[in-house]
Amino acid sequence: MAQKPKVDPHVGRLGYLQALVTEFQETKSQDAKEQVLANLANFAYDPGNYQYLRQLQVLDLFLDSLSEENETLVEFAIAVEGPLSSPTPLLQGSPHLDS
Repeated sequence: MAQKPKVDPHVGRLGYLQALVTEFQETKSQDAKEQVLANLANFAYDPGNYQYLRQLQVLDLFLDSLSEENETLVEFAIAVEGPLSSPTPLLQGSPHLDS
């Protein structure tokens, strides 16, 4: 099982989410990527996180994960379909959705 993310508990929500995104992007461990993406997916269900997730371009991270060979990453990316497909602030301004 992957270790817990190495995040300072005093950095606040934005700092914590930024640390998760950075860890996901930098780690070579598939277990760590799975754990981090699962954590980010959980944060996507809380509307209070939308502004931070949008600022950190987490939607792009989920969309990019859909093309991963790791089926678990794909499944986690699909799991956020609910909160991401509804008309929420997280989607506003997404280059993937702009015409």
